[in-house]
Amino acid sequence: MRNPHGTPIWYELTTADPDASKAFYDDVVGWTVDAEPQIPGMDYRMINIAGGDQVGGVMRLTDEMLGGGANPGWFFYIGVDDVDATVEKVKAAGGGVIMPPWTIEGVGRMALVHDPQGLPFYVMRGEPDEQSTAFDPTGMGKCNWNELSTPDQEGAQAFYGDVFGWTFPDTMPMGDMGDYVFVAVGDTTIGATMTAPDSGPPPGWRFYFRAPDIEKAAETVKAKGGTVHHGPAEVPGGDRIIIASDPAGVMFGVVGPGE
Repeated sequence: MRNPHGTPIWYELTTADPDASKAFYDDVVGWTVDAEPQIPGMDYRMINIAGGDQVGGVMRLTDEMLGGGANPGWFFYIGVDDVDATVEKVKAAGGGVIMPPWTIEGVGRMALVHDPQGLPFYVMRGEPDEQSTAFDPTGMGKCNWNELSTPDQEGAQAFYGDVFGWTFPDTMPMGDMGDYVFVAVGDTTIGATMTAPDSGPPPGWRFYFRAPDIEKAAETVKAKGGTVHHGPAEVPGGDRIIIASDPAGVMFGVVGPGE
């Protein structure tokens, strides 16, 4: 059975050096990124976690991609019932299309789009009629939380609610930073939105992946050439997080059990 429309189903790191990315994230999160490409004709490697599941992939940025303005980054794929119809809704709701819909045989149909604030993400309908578990609120090695930092929180919520049917069931006041607004697909909370601060990381989607030991993850980030920008810090519910960047400057989050 497929995931409900609007559910995150895949996470992807674009990088100029997949081997360096593997060495970093394998140690920080506890993944096993494939050592060799898995798709003929392109350098694409699967992110494997304990138990045999996969959370996403690592794609090498070619010279052509880099020359065209592509940058290293984390992206997610949002599962939809109909890619072409969703792309039309994206445009009607004020977003835009970066790469129009295309199909990869045996994988599915997808498109790269952006919201009205210019922040990119993919929409996809996988070809196999299977449920993705790449997003799991408590799954080890999986994405536990999807966080949108945006210059227009109200406008972004209207967009994602219209296109994907997301709801925003609760808020957490953060003082001068405004409200932290939770995002749900059906009965499942998948993340939150917040207003991008004037200083700090640029607006965008940030993804938090679960590791067994947040202190160890933080120390490993620093030892492997990355930077910890925040934390370890406790969040509601008792977990602890860090916000970090890898050696290429790509922002990501790690979440782990509380003390």
